[in-house]
Amino acid sequence: MYFLKSEASFDSAHFLYGYDGKCSNIHGHRWKIEVTVKDLSLQSEGQTRGMIIDFGDLKKALKSMADNFDHALIYETGTLKKDTLECLLRDGFRLVELPYRPTAENLARHFYQLLKESGFNIYNVTVYETPNNCAMFEED
Repeated sequence: MYFLKSEASFDSAHFLYGYDGKCSNIHGHRWKIEVTVKDLSLQSEGQTRGMIIDFGDLKKALKSMADNFDHALIYETGTLKKDTLECLLRDGFRLVELPYRPTAENLARHFYQLLKESGFNIYNVTVYETPNNCAMFEED
């Protein structure tokens, strides 16, 4: 089995609605996404001969995902009051609404699914919330 790994980072804020602790307040992270793709064999012809895939294709997809979250407030649907959302939007803040709690675990699954839907043979996705704490998602 061959494996190929790439990573991208983004800065954003989030909060955990209903959490009893510091993370219930808006706070920021330097998130890092590590993606590993796998394949039993290498390409046998063309420009990608001898490769699983072109690193550039994976890096481009990963960067696009990271850029979508960069310098934004990530929040779960229904966790901000209507007038709060209106004020944030009126003042030009960038918001990313998700249908789930914005935890490292859920983000790892989210990025895994996006990359899989884009045609990559994903082995796993790891999302670092801090340099020492991460969550990983892989399918059985």
